[in-house]
Amino acid sequence: MAEYILAYHGGKMPETPEEGQKVMQKWMAWIEKSGSAMVNPGNPVGMSKTVTPKGVVDNGGSNPLTGYSIVKADSIEGAMEVARGCPHLEYEGTIEVAELLQM
Repeated sequence: MAEYILAYHGGKMPETPEEGQKVMQKWMAWIEKSGSAMVNPGNPVGMSKTVTPKGVVDNGGSNPLTGYSIVKADSIEGAMEVARGCPHLEYEGTIEVAELLQM
């Protein structure tokens, strides 16, 4: 089995503490449902900077990263199936799935 990173982009933040609790409950349920496929549930990330050959961009680029998780699956299709159940998609976010290659 290979490991895959689920890179979260976009998504909207909860508007109230109560909504935040509901969102967190959805995340915890998804993590639990993912079972042994969930290697590392990850974290959200803060403001990023993009380093280029010409300098630094303070806004994180055109599609800034908002968080990540790492899952284990037999194939990228299996990792995408785990990603399809992620609550991030319910809040206007997208998920990029890529295999973590062993060096």
